[in-house]
Amino acid sequence: MNNNKPKTAEATALKQAKDEFVLHWGAIGSAWGINRTMAQIHALLLITPQPLTTDEIMAELAISRGNAHGNLRDLCGWGLVKKLMRKGERKELFEAEKDIWKMFCIIVRERKRREIEPAITTLKDCSVKARNLKGSEAKAFHQQMSSLCEFVEMANRIMEKVSQAEQSYVIPLALKMFG
Repeated sequence: MNNNKPKTAEATALKQAKDEFVLHWGAIGSAWGINRTMAQIHALLLITPQPLTTDEIMAELAISRGNAHGNLRDLCGWGLVKKLMRKGERKELFEAEKDIWKMFCIIVRERKRREIEPAITTLKDCSVKARNLKGSEAKAFHQQMSSLCEFVEMANRIMEKVSQAEQSYVIPLALKMFG
């Protein structure tokens, strides 16, 4: 009888830790501009050893089918989650990319595509529009847009290199630079 109590206490403690992670990953996702539920689904799939069905995800997170489907579609679109099928089963299963470095690279590439590249386009467009204007304010604006564009393009190139590099190369280099 004593053997069950530690296992139950351990299971309860593990469940609480997992729930806390899912909640906080959702909050972090919101801070990064990803909807909270999408981040929570990602977190749940990240920490679950086996693939889950939509129904299991809905039950665990207490979300609607539409919310689950939309966010799973987006996560699959990002490449952070894979849709799997089991022979003889009709239900789709979902599994998160578990390799943290691969996950990081996917997020970097997707954020570049969705946020950084459009920002560069906007900065260039604003710079071009102000390039031939005569006033000091227009010249200052053009210079600021050009400087911002140069910086964002440099950051974009760095992000591109990092997202394409092997972890075994980048991590020691980063530690050397920032250590």
